[in-house]
Amino acid sequence: MTAFTVLLAGGQVQLLYKQQPAVKLICMVILRGYKFSVYNRIARIALHEKGVAYDTEEVDPFQTDVPYDYLKRHPFGRVPVLSHHAFDIYETTAICRYIDAAFEGRRLLPSEAVALGRVAQVVSIVDSYGYRPLVRQVFAHRVFRPSVGEEGDETEIANGLEASLPVLGALDNLAMEGHVLNGEDFTLADCHLAPMIAYFAQAPEGASALLSHSALASWWSYAEKRKSVTETNPGLPFD
Repeated sequence: MTAFTVLLAGGQVQLLYKQQPAVKLICMVILRGYKFSVYNRIARIALHEKGVAYDTEEVDPFQTDVPYDYLKRHPFGRVPVLSHHAFDIYETTAICRYIDAAFEGRRLLPSEAVALGRVAQVVSIVDSYGYRPLVRQVFAHRVFRPSVGEEGDETEIANGLEASLPVLGALDNLAMEGHVLNGEDFTLADCHLAPMIAYFAQAPEGASALLSHSALASWWSYAEKRKSVTETNPGLPFD
């Protein structure tokens, strides 16, 4: 509100006020990605864990016409990209490391060497061996495709379930060990794994496979209730 004076007849002065239009604050953190991407959600969970306010910009990497402006930020056309002021960074692992270092809040990387090594190991297992069977095969064909009116491929589901077992077994052993995925210290390993298991467990076969790995299932019963995980649930296209 701005004040200004008006001189009236007789030399009197009157103070008037004018309402100023609201100023929209520009968020300096933007996450550009695809709503249903597990990698987009990984970055969102990290942002929520650090308490960072951010805006989102939807980019579908499966479309043939990915915007040129986005390709300037990510030359490979994948998602997500985090923009912080004039700084752009892509690759989810790099984004999460940046979020943890750039913003205040509880650290998402342990300082102890063994735990730090296990965080990196979980992230690598998930990316190298887990993403395809858990998400692209089991979840996509059993849950996502039917949700948009497409038919899933039973062979893909069966192959994904078979390939998921050594992944679940390795993660179960690490959860049992207790340095990470322990239900106490929420780290970048938890951020990375949670969206994958969230999708996988939506398939009945995935939920059943998870339950046969007790330490990992116990971790998930804790992680799925965490605020950062529930607040970033993208749902399904026609929820």
